[in-house]
Amino acid sequence: MRQKIVRLTLVGGVVFLALLLLLATCGGDPEGKKKDDGAATATAKPVLPSAGPVTRLTVPPQYTTDRGWEIIGSSPDVAVSHSTGLLAYLERSEGNRYRLRTVDTATGELGWRGRAWRPPDPLHYPKLATVAKGDRQYFVTWSYGKVGDGLSPEDTVLALDLYDVTNGNRQRVEVPWSGAPKVTTTGPGIVISDAKANSTLVDPVTGEVSELGAEKLGYPKGCPACKQLTEVHGRTADGLLVGGAREFWVRGGWFSRNVAPKGTEKDSGVVTSMTPDHVLAKWQPAKKTKRAATHELWAVHDAATGEVLTSVECHKPAIKPGRYPQAVLSPSGDYLIAGNLAFDLAAKQGRCFEDEGGTAHLTLATVTDDGIAYGAENARDASEALSGGGLPVAMDFATWSTERLSRNARLPGTETTGVGVFRWTDRQDRTHLIGYPRTG
Repeated sequence: MRQKIVRLTLVGGVVFLALLLLLATCGGDPEGKKKDDGAATATAKPVLPSAGPVTRLTVPPQYTTDRGWEIIGSSPDVAVSHSTGLLAYLERSEGNRYRLRTVDTATGELGWRGRAWRPPDPLHYPKLATVAKGDRQYFVTWSYGKVGDGLSPEDTVLALDLYDVTNGNRQRVEVPWSGAPKVTTTGPGIVISDAKANSTLVDPVTGEVSELGAEKLGYPKGCPACKQLTEVHGRTADGLLVGGAREFWVRGGWFSRNVAPKGTEKDSGVVTSMTPDHVLAKWQPAKKTKRAATHELWAVHDAATGEVLTSVECHKPAIKPGRYPQAVLSPSGDYLIAGNLAFDLAAKQGRCFEDEGGTAHLTLATVTDDGIAYGAENARDASEALSGGGLPVAMDFATWSTERLSRNARLPGTETTGVGVFRWTDRQDRTHLIGYPRTG
């Protein structure tokens, strides 16, 4: 019988509670107490206050460590619903099965939990994200692997489980797929692609699956580069976002050539990342300008209209990255970061953090509604910064200034309801999630 431990310290420092979660029982229903909708309520037993407070990490001064909550045995990936304040994570149970669990980030109280299941790839944690359509939001997990005897392409599937964030209602969708899938959840639905021009769309509300081949992408007229290195990047509210070797478009909507930032080559736009409401793209300055040979312009576009919301210039990298940094949006949508780029969308301003020679030493990983972004110097990417690599840094949007933190400071992976969520791995290779409230 395996046990996972959840420890909770109540705000105010009055009574410390610890919650011990029993994930597998000896006999009876191994799924826990089930409800008709497929979700199960969490069960917990309080233990003596002597269990003490949560683990105290070294964190940025914006957070207090004298109270909070802690989960031991979480998946590497977590997902957050800012509208409900719930954080979802996966935990592994016997037989390489997995269960989705939720916690209220404001209080540390456990929320609903899903039933345990065995994914096509049982040796690795399924991926986890949040997806929305209209006013409905879902936690979605997916895993890719073989089912049945695995002798035919039809036996290889991408299995997705969609959970309504409000009550845990779950539906399973299995999509036959050959080759490593690319899954995006930034739009009003889920897009599965082959990292090229072929894609499959999944409606999170109905579970409906529809295929879309390369011939149906609605290539803009007079754009030969659009049919070179074509890739489906994701979905906007109005249609798929598609890009070629140069130039990009929304299927049935706007075309990058018509919304190019001033002072750039109109046929030079390349999608680098997107959020549900924004597209981050890089552009080449007009050939006749002095900075054309040395710089690129990075622009944040409105995903609905293509309008440029704000932009900033950066030196061209000496070596092109194999993977562009992922855009990260603050919960309110006022701030956006990506690598060494930072944008105040409300003020329509941007900054590129690099030295005079054009070298980027700073990688930003997390941004909060109070206008503070966290990252690290000399970290290869955001993942390394959040794992403790590099020199931790905080950047203040009010002044566009950076401040070095304690060398061993951990950075919040996300923040919601005024609580920063931190992750670390102990000597037993268990992942800890710790929620520390913001000071003040």
